[in-house]
Amino acid sequence: MATPRNDPAGGDPSRRPVVLDFPDNRLLPRLFGEHDVHLARVERALGVSVSSRGNRIAISGDVAAAGVARHALRDLYKRLEAGHDIGPGDVDGAIRLAEAAAGGEAEGPAPIPGIRTGRRTILARSAAQAAYLDALGRNELVFGLGPAGTGKTYMAVAVAVAMLLDRRVDRLVLSRPAVEAGERLGFLPGDMKEKVDPYLRPLYDALYDMMPQGEVARRLETGEIEIAPLAFMRGRTLANSFVILDEAQNTTAGQMKMFLTRLGENGRMAVTGDPSQIDLPPGVRSGLTEAIETLEGVPGIGFCRFGENDVVRHPLVTKIVRAYRLREEAGR
Repeated sequence: MATPRNDPAGGDPSRRPVVLDFPDNRLLPRLFGEHDVHLARVERALGVSVSSRGNRIAISGDVAAAGVARHALRDLYKRLEAGHDIGPGDVDGAIRLAEAAAGGEAEGPAPIPGIRTGRRTILARSAAQAAYLDALGRNELVFGLGPAGTGKTYMAVAVAVAMLLDRRVDRLVLSRPAVEAGERLGFLPGDMKEKVDPYLRPLYDALYDMMPQGEVARRLETGEIEIAPLAFMRGRTLANSFVILDEAQNTTAGQMKMFLTRLGENGRMAVTGDPSQIDLPPGVRSGLTEAIETLEGVPGIGFCRFGENDVVRHPLVTKIVRAYRLREEAGR
């Protein structure tokens, strides 16, 4: 049971508590979290006070903030009703979505249902992620652009895995350019697989988070899932496949054009990258930058942009991204 907390309204009638009633008491311990950790997270994020009695929650504080808290707690309760678990990241995501709705940012895409994969159901944790999932469902080619930690690749892998399991595609192909922080494959030890695996590890990690490891291994053996450097895509036609190009800012213009023209019948593509984090040699133009300039506005191609406020990793990551951005702006 949540511990009653002091009412910051100070008796002001304009700041009377917002009251919520929940029909199923059995879900409330999971909604509140162990030792009310989820309620405390809402309080810290929004500057409100939350107290509970029975199946009723009272939210005190600034009217707008209390409204956001109410929206977020209702959304979390609905997730529990639908059979989903919630954790700290889901609480942060519900607050982020509620703030976007309060600001009118969520009027575009309709609420996106959970993406069911082999191990878990993936839910949007920001308005940008909801718009991204909507775009991935409607377009054959989608560009996800923005800083690290916003879920660009993870959400694309979730949609691709769901489509593979539903047999809407026959194959899942995940690729990255093998250029990272100035290193080159030829100078790394081992055979080709050992050389490229470190670059592709984030894609493996996403797959293992969504499918049992044994199933991933089996599908890798049968070719239903393929993880390969971008160079391996040349000369192929990828029909009946969901293809994801990660870290696309590190492609050259020629590589990007080569990749995009691999799209075959009943094919889907997602291209993810951060145009502000290019590791190409000086003077080499990013294929992602050129593709954005060339293709934006073309029917059937979706562009989704994420900002630092969409970072869904540890809260410090948002502050780190913002600090680096401000430093770069000051330098310019």
